[in-house]
Amino acid sequence: MRLEAKGRHVTEEHIAGDRFLRLYQIVARLRAPDGCPWDRKQTPESLRTFLLEEVYECIEAIDEKDDEHIREELGDIFMLVTMIAFIKEQEQRFSVAGALAEVCDKLVRRHPHVFGDSQVANAEEVVTQWAEIKKNVEGRKGDADSALGKIPKGLPPLERAYQLQRRAREVGFDWSDLSGVWEKVEEEIGELKASLQGAGASHPTPSRSVEAEYGDLLFSVINLGRFLKIDPSIALLAANEKFSRRFAHVEQRMRENGIELRGENFAAMDGYWEEAKRREREAT
Repeated sequence: MRLEAKGRHVTEEHIAGDRFLRLYQIVARLRAPDGCPWDRKQTPESLRTFLLEEVYECIEAIDEKDDEHIREELGDIFMLVTMIAFIKEQEQRFSVAGALAEVCDKLVRRHPHVFGDSQVANAEEVVTQWAEIKKNVEGRKGDADSALGKIPKGLPPLERAYQLQRRAREVGFDWSDLSGVWEKVEEEIGELKASLQGAGASHPTPSRSVEAEYGDLLFSVINLGRFLKIDPSIALLAANEKFSRRFAHVEQRMRENGIELRGENFAAMDGYWEEAKRREREAT
């Protein structure tokens, strides 16, 4: 898109560049000796939680297809990423410009079918080419002792399980079809049931074996999602939101009918839960 301004063509690229320059200048001013005490106090470590929160809020906005909210959350993410990079610039570790140059070079290098003369037929071939460039051109062979060595241990457990499985697939360690994945899920359910029977139905604290079998079941269900091309974190976010929405309906209906939220009133709560489900189905 081109816009006319003061006798010259101004593209959206120019505008975006100007806006990023302004963001950089604002961050630099906030971090200046006479800037904002709160911003000057921040470190990459202190900003991690904010970054994670903003990413999840952006995911929620995307799921809701709320463009204004997406724009706002992306702006917050731009701000935090710029702030973290600028802190490193102040520490003379690397510059914001250097980080941008590196990602630009990487994108061009890993898309030779766009910026060069490579030919690909589909998205799957793009992924294969991407992996080959990382390994053969960039020399990113990962941990010499393991194909899984470069997956950060600090990732949330669900996300790390997903990434471990994806990396194992890249070296050929994966099920050949969906039936094998289903069999594994069913196998893990059976092993968990057997472990629970061994611990005793009324055992107040699950044993280590029960915990281990439960973990195996979670891992296999995450594998099922990956095989179905579903990101488990995104799916779980949606499930959490759905539960919260339906439970809010239960609370409202219980208040309207003067019924306390107590275990002995479970039948009423369950009825309102089903009512919430019916209303959702009718609304779609």
